[in-house]
Order: sequence, then C-alpha cells, then structure tokens
Amino acid sequence: MAKGKQQRIDPRRVAKAACSSKVVPPKAKVKKATAGDWIAGARIRTLPVSIAPVAMGTAAAMLLTGENHWVRALLCLVVAVSIQIGANYANDYSDGIRGTDQHRVGPSRLTGSGAAKPKTVLTVALVFFGIAALAGVAVVVLSGQWWLLLVGAACIAAAWFYVGGKRPYGYAGLGELFAFIFFGPVPVLGTMYVQVGTVTIEAVILGVANGLFTCAVLIANNIRDIEQDRLAGKRTLSVKIGMTASRVLYCLFMLLPFVILVFFALLFPLAVYVFFALLIAIPACIIVATGKTPGEFLLALKLASVTLLVYGLGLSAALVF
Repeated sequence: MAKGKQQRIDPRRVAKAACSSKVVPPKAKVKKATAGDWIAGARIRTLPVSIAPVAMGTAAAMLLTGENHWVRALLCLVVAVSIQIGANYANDYSDGIRGTDQHRVGPSRLTGSGAAKPKTVLTVALVFFGIAALAGVAVVVLSGQWWLLLVGAACIAAAWFYVGGKRPYGYAGLGELFAFIFFGPVPVLGTMYVQVGTVTIEAVILGVANGLFTCAVLIANNIRDIEQDRLAGKRTLSVKIGMTASRVLYCLFMLLPFVILVFFALLFPLAVYVFFALLIAIPACIIVATGKTPGEFLLALKLASVTLLVYGLGLSAALVF
C-alpha cells in the first residue's frame, strides 16, 4: 500500500491566522432616552437648593415691609430653578463628552449612557438657561435694577463652567465654594433686593444657612463618586481631602444651619418648630458617617435636599407669620 504524503502544518501560520480573525462581539443596543430619563436628568431631587432660597428671600422681604410682591417672587423662582436644571443638563453634557461618566456608579446620565445625543442634551441645557435669562430680564424691568443683569449672567456662567469649558472649577475642588455662593447668599439676597430694594442681616444669615445645606448636597454626591472621580481625573474637594474628612464636612454642613436657627428661634417663636428638621438631618449624618455603598450616599443626598426644603419653607413661614 502506497504511503501518502503527510501534510505539514506550520504552527506560525496557524497562529497568524488565529490573530487575524477577530471576533467582534455584538454591539449592545442603547435604549433611547424616555421622558422619564429626561426628567431624571433634571435631577428633581436636588431642586430644593434653588426653591428654598427664593422662599427665604421673599420671607425676608415681607418681614421688612409687610408687602407682597408675588409676581417678582415667582419670576425669581423661575430664574433659580431654570438655572439649576440648565446646570444639571450642562453637567450631563460636559461630563459625558469628557468620558467622566464612564466610571460613574450613580444613576446613569443621558450623554454618558448614549441614551441621548450630546448635541440634544446641550440644546436642552441652553433652553433652560434661555428661560432663566428671559425671566431674569422681566424681574429687572419690574424692579428697575438693571445692574442685576450682570449678576444673572454670572450665575449662568457659574452654572456652565462648573464642569464645562477648558478648565472647569468643579474639577479643581472649587465646586462647594461656588455652590455656597450661587445657591446661598446670591439667590436669597437677590430675591429680597428685587422686591424691596435693600437687604437685611436676616437675609444674609438665611443665605449662609441655605449655602451650607447646598454644600452638603454636593458633598454627598461627591463622596459617592470619590473613587470614580479619582480615576477620571476629576479632582473634587472630596477627592482632595479624602473620605473621612468628607464625611465630617457633610455633617458640619448639615448641622451648622441649626446653630444659625437658634438666632431666629430667639426672635420668632414659630421658628423653634423648624428644629424638627433635625429628625431628617441626624439620620442623614449617621448614614454618611457609616455608609459604604453608593446607594447609602445617594440616600444621604436626598435627605439633605429634603432637610433643606423643610428648613427653608418652615423658617420662611415662621418669619412671615
């Protein structure tokens, strides 16, 4: 029987063929953003940081003159809420195109998840900034304080450059400082000023309290993302000072407004009831002091917002009634 020729197999050729044949995994289909996703993108749970200062500023104005300027107050509310929602969408857009949200562990973002086109998210942000600008112009016309246009422009600029632009201040650990200023004294004093043409020490103190709570909301958010932000090169204050110091800072931001509340409780009898907000604030502090999971810190963020809303509306009512 004739012996057939054996075919030699070159192992190098086999390896080369294996490397050249790439196995491409099927591309995951990204679900398009729904109405619920867009509402979530507005971050409704954080809106008390813009609602409370308008209530406080209006209460301070009514305390001084006893007059009601509801149209101006409502316009101020539109300005504050629109700027915040615009900032939230702008942050979604800027973090998304930078790739920061690839490391995110919290709720998914519109841009980072691919559920919405970056241009669409940016357009929505600009629409809300436009609404804020129109309402701001109306307030300026009614009050006659044209220089406040510069304040409004500064507020919108601060909202954009938090994570937008080439050198966002939120990536340099300055987020809490700007949040304190533009969600604390600025909206409280601005709301009062457009209604009565002046500001009082009560309004200044109210602005400080609101700013402290706002910083607590931001700290809770940054604690949750501390490791992911470090990987993404986002140097928030929490990344810079570490987890332990961030926990302490959150508790201070949550409790110092109640020290301020003592001042108002001595002057306005109904203000003492606002101390019931501690029933929300103290559990929030315990959660942050002991928390280990993103879900716990997200809950602390929500509790900080609720505490601010109860504190702000309750103290405003105490001043007026």
